[in-house]
Amino acid sequence: MARRSDPLGWGNPPLLILGSLAEGPKHGYAIVKDVQEQAGITLGPGTLYAALSRLEEQGLVEALPGEERRRPYRITAAGASALSERLTEMSRFATTGLSRLSAGVAR
Repeated sequence: MARRSDPLGWGNPPLLILGSLAEGPKHGYAIVKDVQEQAGITLGPGTLYAALSRLEEQGLVEALPGEERRRPYRITAAGASALSERLTEMSRFATTGLSRLSAGVAR
């Protein structure tokens, strides 16, 4: 699983991977590094490759021809659509939550 002290558990590996690949094709180490930089979450190799395998089975990412030992992946059109939909939902939820906090509802 993703390693981080995160009591609310927002770090969904498939979502983080799709978000990383939205920038362009990457191999495993580049995905891990990007997720660490962007989300502060370190994906272990088992978590990363299990999630990539599931995403590939679902048609959300595809493996590209390998470059020596590195195998790059890219997001598919279906993956981009699924990511956009999920991020839009998350944005709406975040906006509402922040609005409620600033209005004092959660205090």
